[in-house]
Amino acid sequence: MEFRDIDQQLSFLERPEVEAAVAGMADSGTESRGAVFTRREVVDFILDLAGYTVDKPLHRARLLEPSMGQGDFLTPVVDRLLEAYRREVGDHGDIVEDLGNAILAVELHRSSYEETHALLMGALQEKGLTAAESRALCDRWLRQGDFLLLPIEQDFTHVIGNPPYVRQELIPDVLMAEYRRRFRTIYDRADIYVPFIERSLSLLAPGGSLGFICADRWIKNRYGGPLRQMVADYFHLEHFVDMVDTDAFLSNVVAYPAIVVISRQKTGPTRIASRPAIDGDELRALAKAMTARKLGKHKSVTEVARAAFGSEPWMLEAPDQLSLVRRLEAEYPTLEETGCKVGIGVATGADQVFIGPFDELDVEPDRKLPLATTRDILTGAVKWRGLGVINPFGADGKLVQLKDYPKLKAYLERHSATIKARHVSKKNPNNWYRTIDRIYPELTSVPKLLIPDIKGEAHIVYEPGKLYPHHNLYFITSTDWDLRALQAVLLSDVTRMFITLYSTKMRGGYLRFQAQYLRRLRLPLWRDVPASLRAELIKAGKSREADACNTAAATLYKLTSFERQALAVVPGVADAA
Repeated sequence: MEFRDIDQQLSFLERPEVEAAVAGMADSGTESRGAVFTRREVVDFILDLAGYTVDKPLHRARLLEPSMGQGDFLTPVVDRLLEAYRREVGDHGDIVEDLGNAILAVELHRSSYEETHALLMGALQEKGLTAAESRALCDRWLRQGDFLLLPIEQDFTHVIGNPPYVRQELIPDVLMAEYRRRFRTIYDRADIYVPFIERSLSLLAPGGSLGFICADRWIKNRYGGPLRQMVADYFHLEHFVDMVDTDAFLSNVVAYPAIVVISRQKTGPTRIASRPAIDGDELRALAKAMTARKLGKHKSVTEVARAAFGSEPWMLEAPDQLSLVRRLEAEYPTLEETGCKVGIGVATGADQVFIGPFDELDVEPDRKLPLATTRDILTGAVKWRGLGVINPFGADGKLVQLKDYPKLKAYLERHSATIKARHVSKKNPNNWYRTIDRIYPELTSVPKLLIPDIKGEAHIVYEPGKLYPHHNLYFITSTDWDLRALQAVLLSDVTRMFITLYSTKMRGGYLRFQAQYLRRLRLPLWRDVPASLRAELIKAGKSREADACNTAAATLYKLTSFERQALAVVPGVADAA
């Protein structure tokens, strides 16, 4: 990728419909513009990590803030810039000319731009600048517009900020299409901060540094793959700080935030820290340790040789466990290569219609299936509460003809307003009564392991083949592995390590037991497992006792004593079962 390519794409006149969409976003509310405000101590920490410090000639640097909001980053930046300038130049320079190109701060939201412009004007005058000088600098530093669309001619030594958190569905279709046309990292359900990172990196000067705080989903989820590839190919991930369960922002954020510092230079080791106290003195000490020429003895800082490798998820939590994962990945096939299948239960789009007490669903007997939900497996064993799901599909996989099922027809037509309001019904009116996901009734009678999506600890439940899974349950079936033996492996610390390192975590230490992470698990082939170990695994799976599962799994994977010790300190998992 040539970094100037993207700016060449941006240098055309906007289409009227795109301009109208941008104007609408500029006058939008807080939710649709993704405003999350960062604490001053955290801003100073990021500036320190990125090397924007007052002991350097900052008046010769060029800093970009792509989403300035109400000045959370901009105000500390200006404080540092003026302090460094007065030390280097004193009162002898032309401050407007000397500093006019030192900052570019962009804000889409019109009222935020105006408020920050006025705020900065006042702050500059309080620091001794005249009204004319203050206005001249503000007019040169601040721009109102869409960072992803604005033409920007210069490159920057520093890019700093907190990019907006905006889900795709909150962005007008015409604008989202324009973003997709311009930015190659927008993939799948990527949040808008992903192209913000892409464009910001493309504007870095050689040797320049980007310091962002944002949700960490992109470092592991599928949609972050193209951006991870870009970083691996052309940049160096210098610093990563996990900010989970810290008060980094002035409001609560559900997903794990993280700080990344990425530089445009040859790749090298990555310094890592986790969950620092939001205290100015402690953060200054941590920044000093992370940016030191040599890794010192600071207990909170670790280092991995190469964190970014192609589009692979970044696993930054524990180097010893990463070494174990890499060994298992090299020696054993994936879960699905051993004859297992990972899937997810049915999403209906209207559970209040398609799901209800099994005996009370007034449809033909072969048009409903007993349903397993997360509440049915809370104890670790199946305790069915009696719910069922309506199945509008026949054995051939096609929707049944309602004329052949008068009770089903009457039931669905009574609820047709709710059913037809779904997107899936509007998309194909002739098939208005289908569930979002196709139902495979034969799955009901297949023994399976049921796994809730979000959980603190592994919660793997054996279901003997009587229930169909709901959409918030993943399931695993197997043609080769004994499911009770597999249950023991999935309940072990080895699986917990895989999920912890690969998955995105939620506030409170919860993990995402999603199909994309489950498919990364490694297993030996069942035929290669000795008979005595098979029996041990099956017994451990039936008992669900942690020690028994861990002992059997350690034997299965031939873990060394060092590897067993590494498993004992898997980070980031709280007991939330």
